[in-house]
Amino acid sequence: MLGPPGAGKGTHGDRLAERCGIPKYATGDILREAVRNDTPLGREAKQYMDKGELVPDDVVLGLVRDVLSSPSAKDGFILDGFPRTVAQAEGLHAWLADRGMSLDVVIYFDAPEEELIRRVAGRRVCVGCGMIYNVHLDPSAAGELCERCGGRLETREDDKAETVRNRLRVYRDSTEPLLQWYATSSTSFRELKAVGSVDEVYNGLLTLVDCL
Repeated sequence: MLGPPGAGKGTHGDRLAERCGIPKYATGDILREAVRNDTPLGREAKQYMDKGELVPDDVVLGLVRDVLSSPSAKDGFILDGFPRTVAQAEGLHAWLADRGMSLDVVIYFDAPEEELIRRVAGRRVCVGCGMIYNVHLDPSAAGELCERCGGRLETREDDKAETVRNRLRVYRDSTEPLLQWYATSSTSFRELKAVGSVDEVYNGLLTLVDCL
């Protein structure tokens, strides 16, 4: 699943993973865990993430190869937001080919920039349990507190509006060649208009994957 921040890859990827009974790997989650654990790669990644810039290919590729090598991925997997560059796509393609594997489908989630900014800037994360809410789409019934654990909700540094604008600019500058690469080198490339209700977008997604 490819697409800019806020396009819905995480929401719909979670639903699809549950439907298919396979894991979903989001590189953003993997990187943030490394930051929380203060690993060497986590410290390096944080410098880029705080500025809304993309983490270098070699760091991301190494993390993705590790999770795809785990037993939980042996029956299939969903990749959320990876790859983001042609170099990452080529690295993933080569790694899969060495193991006699390939991607079934590559889906690009497309949505207008202002809608993406509204969605991402509205995200709130519980400092206690990590539960994610959205003031526009899925607000907490407890207001500024988490309805699950009562923890305080805060906006991540990389979800603030100005950082989101920079993330979108960096994303589009970096991934335009990637979309062209997939469109010309893969018959599995599809575009999904990620606008409308959650159920409308999810149903559109199912029309692209349920035939596989």
